[in-house]
Amino acid sequence: MPPGQTAPSPSISTPADAQAPEKIDWLAEIRGLAAMLLVVLAFHSFVAKPFYIPSASMVPNLFVGDRLVVAKYPYGWDWTSPSFHILPRGGWRIWPKTPEYGDVVIIVPRGHANEDYIKRVVALPNDRIAVVRGQIVLNGHPVPQAVEPPVDVPLDALRSNEDPEPCASMAYFGMMVEKPAGQHVCEIPQLRETMPNGASYMVADTHGDADDRPEITVPAGHVFVMGDNRGNSADSRFPLEQNGLGGPVPIADIGGRAEFLTFSLDGTATWNPLTWIGALRHNRGWSSLRPPLEPGTGGK
Repeated sequence: MPPGQTAPSPSISTPADAQAPEKIDWLAEIRGLAAMLLVVLAFHSFVAKPFYIPSASMVPNLFVGDRLVVAKYPYGWDWTSPSFHILPRGGWRIWPKTPEYGDVVIIVPRGHANEDYIKRVVALPNDRIAVVRGQIVLNGHPVPQAVEPPVDVPLDALRSNEDPEPCASMAYFGMMVEKPAGQHVCEIPQLRETMPNGASYMVADTHGDADDRPEITVPAGHVFVMGDNRGNSADSRFPLEQNGLGGPVPIADIGGRAEFLTFSLDGTATWNPLTWIGALRHNRGWSSLRPPLEPGTGGK
């Protein structure tokens, strides 16, 4: 150090010199959360939304406990599109498109505005449809049904609030089977049904009160829908008073098209996510719900 200079005094940090903690801008945080919520709601309303299967009306293709994704855009947007049914029921639709044979669709039924039904489109506007001994007759021609090997459906895949004792009703008469390991399953006969456009899918060969229905003409702007579990589905064959859809369904009441399964949980799952691991049904995730088109039957 040069002569005549003194060493600088060391600086001592005091509480006053310490940087004060930043204050949380709660208004900005709330705005951010609100924006994120709006993005999620917009996606669910206009693009796609998860859906849960609560009943066995679509067995053998959908089990109670299946989770799937529903696309909102295939038929356009209307009052059914928002995640919550807050808009008044109406007949308007933006960029409307008619469903195709075999599409699995979500319906907001008349008289059950707080529920969503999931069914398959089996007749289009201006079609003539009848049901004879469980077989669809479309425009005067029976829809082909080919016998397939029966499917073993776990009882928890049939159990619901409406059907607490699965495989016990007359629709499943004689189908309860005990496997060699002691497990009880519902061994359900299957048929492969093929629509005029080539859409091909399995239906449960179960029978009930709607096995025979006289021919009707589907009005313009409507479709006729049925559950794949033909003997255990409240659909277009049943009146509203029987929790059915009261005949053909206005396309304006269809909220989207089922696209694919994501995962499935059996009856042991609870609200606790830790229980989902043991309840997970294997080999049911990420499978398409769009029916394949059989070649040579008019499908594209």
